[in-house]
Amino acid sequence: MNLKPIGDRLVLKKVSQDKEQTTSSGIVLPSSAKEEPVYAEVVAIGAEITNNDEIKDTISAGDKVIYSKYAGTDVTLDDQDYILIKYEDVLAVVE
Repeated sequence: MNLKPIGDRLVLKKVSQDKEQTTSSGIVLPSSAKEEPVYAEVVAIGAEITNNDEIKDTISAGDKVIYSKYAGTDVTLDDQDYILIKYEDVLAVVE
């Protein structure tokens, strides 16, 4: 199944960071105890973005982006976590 964003929306795939960390005092912090990452990979781009000459070259599928912490809608499809967000909620493209 595919997700096709409508309008100025993007589909992002969450980048998992499932590493446990140990503090300097020896306490193990599992990945579930940490905050959600605000770093993701662009999977699909809506038509309003690709048809807009001013912004279409700023972002493309496969780019790694940083997005607003509380933006978007979480979706799980085929055991993969995705986020549907508006273009304006993307803060930066990581190069």
